[in-house]
Amino acid sequence: MPIRVLVVDDSSFFQHRLKEIINEHPELKVIGIASNGREAVDKAKDLKPDIITMDFEMPVMDGVTAIKLIMADRKVPILMFSSLTYEGARITLDALAAGALDYISKDFAEVSRNSVALKQKLHERLITLARVGQNYSQPTPTSKPTAEPIVKNTASTTSLPISTARSYSTAPSSSQSAFSSQGAPVSAQVHNIVPNVAIAKSSPASAAPDSYRLKKQPKVIVIGASTGGPVALTDVLLQLPQNFPQPIVLVQHMPENFTKAFAERLNKQCNIRVREAVDGDLLEPGLALLAPGGKQLMLDKRNGGCVRVFADDDRVTYKPSLDITFGSAANSFGDKVLGIVLTGMGSDGCKGARLLKESGSELWSQDEASCVIYGMPMAVARAGLTDRVLALSDIGTRLAREVV
Repeated sequence: MPIRVLVVDDSSFFQHRLKEIINEHPELKVIGIASNGREAVDKAKDLKPDIITMDFEMPVMDGVTAIKLIMADRKVPILMFSSLTYEGARITLDALAAGALDYISKDFAEVSRNSVALKQKLHERLITLARVGQNYSQPTPTSKPTAEPIVKNTASTTSLPISTARSYSTAPSSSQSAFSSQGAPVSAQVHNIVPNVAIAKSSPASAAPDSYRLKKQPKVIVIGASTGGPVALTDVLLQLPQNFPQPIVLVQHMPENFTKAFAERLNKQCNIRVREAVDGDLLEPGLALLAPGGKQLMLDKRNGGCVRVFADDDRVTYKPSLDITFGSAANSFGDKVLGIVLTGMGSDGCKGARLLKESGSELWSQDEASCVIYGMPMAVARAGLTDRVLALSDIGTRLAREVV
């Protein structure tokens, strides 16, 4: 039986093209079209689609309001169409907080020219998110009542590469960019950021959570995420006190413009300070620096610790890449890093996690039950690199308690 899709958009052109594109895939079928948010709420209730594509700017009722009402009646995966602008980013973040699972660029040019890349991105995204939605019958709530519903995904995500404009993509490329110990940009593979290392594997924690404590205090915490990350990162950072004693670096797969809006949102919500990183920013206690979308962020031990932000070439899949940030953290801070891998598609972060483990640092990962997509955390757990597997609701409270 095909995946049943409800398309919500006030543009008749976009409605028609989306229906054509979606129906081209044998596993997908558009079962209804809504022209505004109010109509979307009614059709979602009557048609009970497997997944919904949602526009924001519509007459009668906007997309974010519609998402809230739809999710209050019945949990269903929602893919938000977003413009890649600062204002579009703010709206998209509101939609994710309201319950949308993910977003994709609304590009009229790509739709008009019948882009093969767009078709592939949209088909793969709809299929993967619909599979996540099959588990909505037994949702696992986060610790925040207003957070996005967190759903256990029993389907493997590593074989389902998903791509959206300058955001998520299929897999890490073999060639990455890094900074040398002097801070100059050099070309290197991720696994060569720390040369000639043997990969040391550790078994995931199997003891009760309270039996485990950090073996040593970190000098910096690096947290990475992809799909589901905006809500997950918010959940973690909300638990931290204003006087949190260590610096934090955040790597969220996002396009340009989105990270600035996301950092501003987090800064307003959290007790700690949050801002989008710029090249040369110093690592400071109680400050979280968010890697800019479309660029790479590396850690540098000079001046007591700072970040280097730089543009990378198109051979690198993720911009920013958790592999690159993890690798530079291992190179600069050795065994004084705590790496945390949250929900997300793909396996970005796994190569860098190996470097962290080899350097003696510790690694936490989010558990399957509380992930939107159990891809990135699954990769590090299956590689035997995770010291502790935690539910999302436990990660922030443990950071607040154990990092001193």
